[in-house]
Amino acid sequence: MEFHRTLCQLLAPTGEARALMLMLLEYEAHLTTAQVLAGEADRLPTQTKLRLEQMARRAADGEPIQYILGIAPFCGLHIGVAPGVLIPRPETEELVANVLTHRPQRVLDLCTGSGCIALALRHHLPGSEVWAVDNSDDALRIARKNADTLALDVHFICHDVLAADFPAALSAAAGAVGTFDAVVSNPPYVCQSEAATMQRNVLDFEPHSALFVPDDDPLRFYAAIARHAQHCLSRGGHLFFELNAAHADATAALVAKAGYDDVAVKTDAFDRPRILQATWNGNANP
Repeated sequence: MEFHRTLCQLLAPTGEARALMLMLLEYEAHLTTAQVLAGEADRLPTQTKLRLEQMARRAADGEPIQYILGIAPFCGLHIGVAPGVLIPRPETEELVANVLTHRPQRVLDLCTGSGCIALALRHHLPGSEVWAVDNSDDALRIARKNADTLALDVHFICHDVLAADFPAALSAAAGAVGTFDAVVSNPPYVCQSEAATMQRNVLDFEPHSALFVPDDDPLRFYAAIARHAQHCLSRGGHLFFELNAAHADATAALVAKAGYDDVAVKTDAFDRPRILQATWNGNANP
């Protein structure tokens, strides 16, 4: 049997065997789809084939292919990932695309995780100054390694965005905080009750602290970040969120009540309300 078909057979339980097979052979054996179809995989060294078969079995058992490979494609970059951070998703690429339309030059990314948002913005905004915050040492270790690997200058801070002293801590690290052109965040937003409908490869491998919020306080991160961004943003600066589609309207109402103007919820490629954008003009409400 041709080797690429052997991999597909091993990956069959995943339901996306061909795509995962091609991904394994591209990232691990540096073969293009055309080369795979031409039989180049059959000529790989035996040790390489054994390693690929082992990786295919791990994927068939539910482990995300991105963790197996150690990288995930995102906005034209290869982002290093491990179980300590979420795997970047296509809807987050759409969030980045919305930020880029405004060409901000001083950006703050909150709940950065792997650093994918901060790094993509720094990459696509030459000359920009990007700061990124997370409360996880494991996540920041991965994010800093990504910045080093990609040779992108991003400033990282370890702090809890839910903490009341966050603006003071940011000011101590980054200087004048009321000068950011954009604050962007993909915070934890999945309610605990939604876990029952989620796929096993997410629940068993991705960090729950980066995913879940309590059912009785689903907007806790949005509320804290909207409040902190009042101190961080310059007048006319923009706030961007990735949303839980089930709470999009409630999040928009919260942001509007906090005094932001031009609050808009945008849909993703699947027509789900997943991105919020708002403007800060210094009109804080009590």
